[in-house]
Formats: sequence, C-alpha cells, structure tokens
Amino acid sequence: MEHLTQIYKALSEEMRLRIVMLLTHGEICVCDFMKIFGENQSKISRHLSYLKHSGLVKSRRVGTWMHYSLSEPINEMAAAQIDLLKQRYSQHPMFLEDEGRMRDLMEFTPCTDDKSESNMRHKKDNMKRKVTK
Repeated sequence: MEHLTQIYKALSEEMRLRIVMLLTHGEICVCDFMKIFGENQSKISRHLSYLKHSGLVKSRRVGTWMHYSLSEPINEMAAAQIDLLKQRYSQHPMFLEDEGRMRDLMEFTPCTDDKSESNMRHKKDNMKRKVTK
C-alpha cells in the first residue's frame, strides 16, 4: 500500500504531473523540460528527482545532461495510474500546450550536448512514434 501512496504523492504536484504526461511520449532531456516549462534547471531537477525516487522515472546521462523516461518495467499500479491519466486527460489544454511546445523543440532544437543531425532525427522520430500511438 505504501508504494501506491508514494505514486499518488508523486503525481499530486502539477509540475510533476505535467512531466509524467510528457514522458508518456518518450525520453526527454532536462534541458528540454527547462525550455518547455520556462523554469530553471534546479526546479526541474528537483521534481524529476522526486519522480525518480517514487519509481516512476529513470534517468541516464548523456554528456552533461540527464535524460529521463518512464521506468520500465513499471509496476502494475503505477502503469494503471499513468494509463488512466493519459486516457482521461491527454486532451486537457495545459497538457496539449506542453505537448505542442515539446513537438516544436524536437523539430527545431537538438539537445545542447549533442548537436548531431542523427540525434535530432532520432528525437523527432521518437516523438512521431509516441504521438501517433
């Protein structure tokens, strides 16, 4: 029961909820979250750390930046909550705005540490696959 409580605590804050909704589309760099939300790195990282501690999110380092994605395999309770959120609220104006900003970023600006064409193409392809599902 404690794990379920931890999931709800993690999702009870607006910024963390917005982060999780964006991560349903695939891996995102902390630098992209900063641009999407217009917030500084420490605030974004604090929320991502909370989500990581709750078991919802995992990270990997790429150069100087951290890239985040939903944990896999995620436990059944967490997966059910994320699926419910995605089904019921994916058309909410706030989430649609965040998703639009994310699509614009993926199309026009690669992650700061890897400006290679292949990285940018990979990010765009990943985003297209996730949005069409």
